[in-house]
Amino acid sequence: MARKARHRISYVLPLANSSGGHRLGVNGLACDTENSALYSGGRDGLICAWIPDVDEVNHYDEKAPPSTLHNQIQAHTHWVNDILLTRNDTALVSASSDTSVKVWRPHAQERQIPATIGLHSDYVKCLASPGSNADWVASGALDHKIRVWDLDGAGERLCINSGEDEANAKGSVYALSVRGSVMASGGPESIVRLWDARSGKRITKFVGHTDNIRDILINQDGDTVMTASSDQTVKVWSVTAGRCMYTLSMHNDSVWSLYSSHPQLAIIYSSDRSGLVVKTDLRGSSDWDEGLSFCVAQEHEGVTKVIATGGYVWTATSNSSINRWRDIPQDAEIQIPDQPSHYHRYSASSRSRVSLPSSPTAVNGIGKPKIPLSCVLRIPSTSGYQAFRQQDSDAAAMYSSVNLRKMSEAMAEQDFAPVVPYQDLPVATIQGQQGLIKHIMLNDKRRVLTLDTAGEVLLWDLIRCIPVQAFGKRQLDDVLDEVNTVESVANWCTVDTRTGRLACILEENYCFDAEMYADELHLEETGELKDDQRINLGKWILRYLFARLVEEELARDEVYRRQLQLKYSRKIQRAPAPPVIQLPNSKLGPKQNLRPENDSLITPRASDGNQVPMMTPGLGIGVATPHAGLAMNGVSGAPITDQASNLEKTSSSLGQSRTSTDKPKDYFSANPNVTTVSDQQARPSTPAEDSSEASTQSPVDGDKEEKTKEGTTLFGKRFRMNFPKKLGRISVEVKPPAADEKAEESDKSEEKEERIIEDNFLGTIQRFRYGYEELLYDGSFQPLPSAINPSSKNETPLLEPPLHTTIIIQVDRPDSGGVTDLYRGTVRSVGHDADLVERAGPMWLGDLLLQNQTPHKEISKVSFVLLPYQDQLPSIAGVDGNSRLNANRMLRAKKICAYVAERIEPQPEHLDPNALKPEEYLELYCQDKLVSPNTTLATLRAYIWKTGGDVVLYYKSNGRKPELERTLTGKPLGDPSVAEGVPF
Repeated sequence: MARKARHRISYVLPLANSSGGHRLGVNGLACDTENSALYSGGRDGLICAWIPDVDEVNHYDEKAPPSTLHNQIQAHTHWVNDILLTRNDTALVSASSDTSVKVWRPHAQERQIPATIGLHSDYVKCLASPGSNADWVASGALDHKIRVWDLDGAGERLCINSGEDEANAKGSVYALSVRGSVMASGGPESIVRLWDARSGKRITKFVGHTDNIRDILINQDGDTVMTASSDQTVKVWSVTAGRCMYTLSMHNDSVWSLYSSHPQLAIIYSSDRSGLVVKTDLRGSSDWDEGLSFCVAQEHEGVTKVIATGGYVWTATSNSSINRWRDIPQDAEIQIPDQPSHYHRYSASSRSRVSLPSSPTAVNGIGKPKIPLSCVLRIPSTSGYQAFRQQDSDAAAMYSSVNLRKMSEAMAEQDFAPVVPYQDLPVATIQGQQGLIKHIMLNDKRRVLTLDTAGEVLLWDLIRCIPVQAFGKRQLDDVLDEVNTVESVANWCTVDTRTGRLACILEENYCFDAEMYADELHLEETGELKDDQRINLGKWILRYLFARLVEEELARDEVYRRQLQLKYSRKIQRAPAPPVIQLPNSKLGPKQNLRPENDSLITPRASDGNQVPMMTPGLGIGVATPHAGLAMNGVSGAPITDQASNLEKTSSSLGQSRTSTDKPKDYFSANPNVTTVSDQQARPSTPAEDSSEASTQSPVDGDKEEKTKEGTTLFGKRFRMNFPKKLGRISVEVKPPAADEKAEESDKSEEKEERIIEDNFLGTIQRFRYGYEELLYDGSFQPLPSAINPSSKNETPLLEPPLHTTIIIQVDRPDSGGVTDLYRGTVRSVGHDADLVERAGPMWLGDLLLQNQTPHKEISKVSFVLLPYQDQLPSIAGVDGNSRLNANRMLRAKKICAYVAERIEPQPEHLDPNALKPEEYLELYCQDKLVSPNTTLATLRAYIWKTGGDVVLYYKSNGRKPELERTLTGKPLGDPSVAEGVPF
């Protein structure tokens, strides 16, 4: 059976003095060249927009202007694994380990949060788009699926199972690329698969790599595919030939990233796990042996993403900072040494990854930049296939000072030497922030120790949402031994630091399990708290995270009650209709003109413009019943049953024309064809009414038929907003048989059940409002009391969490991809976002905040045996000798002492305020250890008893109350005459 979707509430504690930027490593980069913006997606779930201050590139400057943070948004609750720009760089799509694919429009006039356009059932690793004008995007995930999503929110267009035709295929998708109708995917099975992006059918597959495929590029024509793998190679595949044409091995470690903006992939950038960044230029080369690769930069960590634009190369690593390197210029000249024997040929198979300092030089301060020969990497090729036969128009002028053929000969004469990057330091760095990477929950379940990327240890308070103590750069376990306590508290939340910040997650089934005694919480105000007052931790924090929401709901409830009562008070104050309308005396013959000269004598007309036929005097024209009203719209000679049927058809057609926006009006407006019971009792009956009882249809039957027809409409199915049955009674008094009375009672219950209550926060408010209406329908027109009853301060003492504490409402749908964000706000904004919270929040949250009700759950108890220590005191056992007890796991030892005192000593008639408390003269022992008065049964079992079965406790006197130290004979224990009678 599928697991039911569960709502959960998360709140993220703000970091102290945290400025903008990433807190953890960066996985994705994208550049908007038109608006000069750089976008980054990190492992902290953040997407940042940077504005690089890029002037005209001067290759002799040591430093470049810094970049400024333009915007950032917490798009995901887990790592962002990939990002890309589409829709002419106006939409940014992100893929995350929270299983979602989202789109963010950073240039929108109003600030928008990223919208979810798709969900996988496992981590989403990569994205691909066929072009900047495409209206769809493809995503690959660890659930073995490639899914195509509509960028306008229309949902999934296509789903491809990447391993459906392979026996025991792993199928996870780590790399994805699309060009036109050709889609290529790869993953840990080391196979490159080509798909038709329109139909999802597989075109072919390439086998040749020996390890995970990490990145894929496709040229503009769609006939060449380039793949990077963890087997340290880059392979070039021909789609038409169906085989690998070249294997490039300029890297000596797992190749993680590829980038190219050239339509024929003539210029590519690659990076590997060792931090090496390589630029490969194949323009103007008729053979891959004549192409050159250059070592652009050497990072200290593996480069997860590399892009190049505007004369710069940007690199992202597991560090929270982003580095900008100066690209090797196209007009640079390779510097050949005067003494070739001083340099050595470089080989990828034997090079060291140790970088030597180097910088571009100029001749006499002027001239073209020089590329040291030690930066040049040779590309070994296993084939002589000529990939790029078309010469680039600019390629002939590149490296004009060196003949490439001679260069190959010169490099062949060199011995092996370490590679030297084109530059040893970046020209600019976008500095990241320190994020949390490890945490430990303390035994009190209120405090958490964390370790950040700088090695700093912090102690956090989950209730106050602030850091309370800093310990500097120390070992986390050493600090844990200093601050941890010996106590057992139920788990009420889960904590994680996967986004670099401390997040606390609450779920309905366990968030109300933990309680703490108020005297242990060091509260500032304790005047209203009772002795041994327990506070529910989950209720406490939720009450003040949503404090502004509760205030907003109280204000809305007051306005609603006032308006509702005003409407129904006006209805009840309307003057009752006269019992009989006095017509003027007239003796008109049958052939005389029936139209009087005085317009006031004209009979009222129906709404459709037809003249109302004259009624027989004495039939009570002024008494408006549903059947009488039908006669005004129909033919006067029609039977009553047909007229009633016409009315029901009319009501049904009107119900079909209504929309959901008419709900408040339809629900609260008075029905002109319905008279309330109070109106009926206030109005005297007329003889006409009595004479028409026999021909009047039963109101029960009429309501049944009307309800059936209403239920057939679309409006009736969705919005069943029927009044209680007594409001449906007509003014004619009918006495149906007993069977009809039972049917009416049944209909009443059905009517109430048909009121749909939303299964969310709004459902709690709907219950309040239905209750208000029922009070008014019952004739109670006194001021309506508010049904909102939040918890008092003695249950939840005042808390003031930081206003910028993030609040997230999520739903966990196991069958459709896991956790999805429904709402994201702050403590400051929840009141303003009341409408959003009402739709996104679960009903149990509404019951807690507005009615102070928590979900029912069985109390966890601990069984224990209570015995006198060495029989020095009387036993608390009854006549049956049973001393086995059980109590709430949070019961303190001093309460057990009070229980013992009540049973072994007589209770005084008058309480002495100066008398000793039971815990002051009684002691409890467990496993021969003295138990502290504030120790709970849960702590006793977890840290002192430590075994299964019932906890065994012994009680004894500490001597502060000598009258207890007597035997059953009434003599003191120190009396020699009874010493032998005391068992030991």
